[in-house]
Amino acid sequence: MIFFLIAALCILLLSLGLLLRPLFFRKQAANTSRRQMNAAIYREELDKLEIERQAGEVDATSYAMAHAELRQRLFQDTQEIDDQASFGSIKKTIAFVCLSIFLLSSAIYFYQGDALKVAEEHAKHPASQADVEKMVSEFAAKMEKDPTNLKGWAMLARSYRVMGRNADALKAYERAGSYIDNQAELLADYADLLATNANGNFAGKPHQLIAQALKLDPNNLLALWLAGSDAFSTNQFELAVLNWEKIVKQLPPQSEEARAVLSSIAEARAKGHLPVPRAVVGKGVSGVITITPELASRIKPDELLMVIARKPGERMPVAVLKTAVSAFPVGFTLDDSLAMNPAALISQQSEVTVEVRISKTGMAKAESGDLLSSQQTVKVGSSNIRLAVDRIQQ
Repeated sequence: MIFFLIAALCILLLSLGLLLRPLFFRKQAANTSRRQMNAAIYREELDKLEIERQAGEVDATSYAMAHAELRQRLFQDTQEIDDQASFGSIKKTIAFVCLSIFLLSSAIYFYQGDALKVAEEHAKHPASQADVEKMVSEFAAKMEKDPTNLKGWAMLARSYRVMGRNADALKAYERAGSYIDNQAELLADYADLLATNANGNFAGKPHQLIAQALKLDPNNLLALWLAGSDAFSTNQFELAVLNWEKIVKQLPPQSEEARAVLSSIAEARAKGHLPVPRAVVGKGVSGVITITPELASRIKPDELLMVIARKPGERMPVAVLKTAVSAFPVGFTLDDSLAMNPAALISQQSEVTVEVRISKTGMAKAESGDLLSSQQTVKVGSSNIRLAVDRIQQ
C-alpha cells in the first residue's frame, strides 16, 4: 500500500510541475501593471497626434480638442486601484491550483476506496456466466449490423466454442469466410468443430482444413493432434505416431499434456504392431510375467498387456511395452526403443520400478477392473525379473 501512495504522490508532483511550469518561469514583462500598459498606449496616441499636427493634417482647434480628450481618457484608465500586476499574484495562483488538485484527488480516492480494496472487490465478483453470455450476445448483435467484419465473425466463433455452443460457432465460422484461410489456429479449430459435430469423423472438409493448417504452420499443436487423430481413426497408425511425435517435441517433458500424447503414441504403436526404431538402444530390463489361475480366467482376447517402467517416485514412464494378451508365462524386454520421451531413457536410469497391467482400454491411468502386478524396484540391466499378475484394480 505504501508503494502505491509513494507512486501516486510522485505522479501528482510531476503533473503539478508540468501544469505550473509557465507560472514559475514567466518573464518579468508579465508583471507589468495595467496602469503602465494604458499609459504606454495613450502616449503612443499622443505622439501620433503631434505628428499629424506638424504635418498640417489637423488644424489647431482639432488638435486641442483631440489632445484634451486623450488626456481625459488617460486619467480615467490609469487610476491607482488598477496599479497592480495584470495577472495577479503568482504565489496565490500556484497555491490555489495545488490545493484544488490535492483536495479533488483525495476526495475521489476516498470515495472510490483504495486500490487494494477495489482489486479485492473485483476479485469477489468475477464475471458470471450470465455476464459472459450477455457480452457475447451483444457482440453477436453488433456483428449482425456489420456482416462484412470477417475478423469479428471469427472472434465470435471462438467465443461460442468456449461457451460450448458448437452449432452457433459453426455458423459464425461459415460467415468468417476468407479471413480464416491464412490463420492456421482458426483452421484447426474449425476442423475440430466440424469433426466433433460429425461424431469424430474427419472425412471431407475437416481433413482438408487440417491439411491447409499444417501447410501454413507445420508445428501447430492442434492441427498435429487432429491429423494424428484423423490417421488413427482410419487405422493409419504409423501416420498417427508421426504427427503426435512432433507434438511431444514441443511440450515440456514432464507435463500432463506430454504424458497424454505419449500414451496415445504407445497405443497407436501397439494397435499397429509398429516396429520401434532401435538406432540407439542402451541397457534395459527383462523378465517373465505370470498370472494366478483365478485371474487367468477373467482375461479376454481384446485386452492389452502393458509393462511399465518408471523412475522411482515419478509418474512419467521411461518405457512402456503394449502387446496383445497371449498365453502365460510371457517374456518381456524394456529398453530405449520403448521410450515415452527421447529425453528420458531407461538406459539413463540406475534403477526403475516395473509393473504389469492388463487393461481393457489401454489407457495410461489404471481403471477399475484392470488386472495388476505388484511394483518391483530393480536395477537397470537386470534380466531375471519375475512379475506376477495377482490383483484387481478397485
